[in-house]
Amino acid sequence: MDFLRPTTLAEALRAKAEHPGAVPIAGGTDVMVELNFDKRHPDALLDLNAVTELSTWERQGDVIRLGACVPYATIIAELGDELPGLAMASRTVGSPQIRNRGTVGGNLGAASPAGDAHPPLLACGAEIELASERGTRTVPAAEFFTGPKRSVLADDELIVAARVPVATGPQQFAKVGTRNAMVIAVCSFGLALHPDTKTVGTGIGSAGPTPLRATDAQDYLQEEADWDSRDPLPDAVLRRFGELVGQAARPIDDVRGTAAYRRHALGVLGRRTLAWAWAMYQAGS
Repeated sequence: MDFLRPTTLAEALRAKAEHPGAVPIAGGTDVMVELNFDKRHPDALLDLNAVTELSTWERQGDVIRLGACVPYATIIAELGDELPGLAMASRTVGSPQIRNRGTVGGNLGAASPAGDAHPPLLACGAEIELASERGTRTVPAAEFFTGPKRSVLADDELIVAARVPVATGPQQFAKVGTRNAMVIAVCSFGLALHPDTKTVGTGIGSAGPTPLRATDAQDYLQEEADWDSRDPLPDAVLRRFGELVGQAARPIDDVRGTAAYRRHALGVLGRRTLAWAWAMYQAGS
């Protein structure tokens, strides 16, 4: 196995073009597990840790451009106000050691339906920036995933950044697991209120072949919520929103939970996260 260690983005893109089978590695929290368990046999590893362009974030107007190698710990420490939903999800990832090494770029590259970063990215309407020697393109997060552990990423492309809109209203993230930490989600849900447009964004994790949005739930709340008065949401609205979230899921039975349990749990998560977020909206947060 070859080991490639570029020091600039240009070198990294050249290496990926010359070695399309090379597997990018940043934190290694997914890739090294697969290597250790003999589930993956790449021709080469493309170590991106020395590529400084991928390890920083910057605000560009109303968007945070989050480099693919920015670790979860940095998101928690520095972006809790701008990207609260993603920061909440980052706090649930693994252990402190994993959060110090793991990255959103790596989560996207693995393209697992259970990735913790995916629901908040869908909920806030993020875009994924992809680059190769042929050029750069951006893809909406909702269109990035094509199947379990599959994405639109071409063989010669690298994920270089996530372009995440700065929050314009309260955001929430919650997940169900067999314990509080160091666990893959049985299901997860991200929610973002957008008072400026009187809309809501959603993201469902670990309950379908790809991360999903609950579009019917989004449309329902847009019609039922009194955004101007900020009146409390009736319990019937909260419950119906949760039901629509559960109905949007496409789960299967597996070792972590049944399809029926996932739908039920997502209904509860949808109802609770909306209640929490709306209470923050009422308080002016």
